[in-house]
Amino acid sequence: MEGSSDIDLSKISVRPLGLADIDDFMVWGTDEKVAIFCTWEPYATKEEALNYIKEKILPHPWFRAICLDNRPIGAILVSSNSGSDRCRGELGYVLGSKYWGKGIATQAVKLVADTIFKEWTHLERLEAFVDVDNVGSQRVLEKSGFLREGVLRKFFILKGRTRDMVIFSLLSTECEA
Repeated sequence: MEGSSDIDLSKISVRPLGLADIDDFMVWGTDEKVAIFCTWEPYATKEEALNYIKEKILPHPWFRAICLDNRPIGAILVSSNSGSDRCRGELGYVLGSKYWGKGIATQAVKLVADTIFKEWTHLERLEAFVDVDNVGSQRVLEKSGFLREGVLRKFFILKGRTRDMVIFSLLSTECEA
């Protein structure tokens, strides 16, 4: 187990996130510490968050809640590419700040990597792009078996600032089958 956690990592699971999960979603969705490296700003109202769930999360092909005892404490998603990029997917995740450093995100990433290559058989490569300053997220990916490939300079505009991003990858052949 990572850190000084008393959390049983076998109780971590992923499942679809629904409208009924709004109160749990608001815990991390309103947290400025969580949103700092995300493309979204903290949600100001429950209505705003419900609209996001309805319009973006529910139609998404692979968006899941990270759950502790089936209660959402974060989210994880895989976005699929198309055309000649169809062999690649992009991983993203977010976790409530009170659960950071306990091995939960690492466990969730491992669960998703084991699952996504089986569900999406066309997928050969899973990628994650992490802000250079988000050291915690970089460690999650490294502990989950992802390879740090390099830094993409001035790659992404986040909240009005151009950011350097670290690219990580995991190949289907590197994942535990």
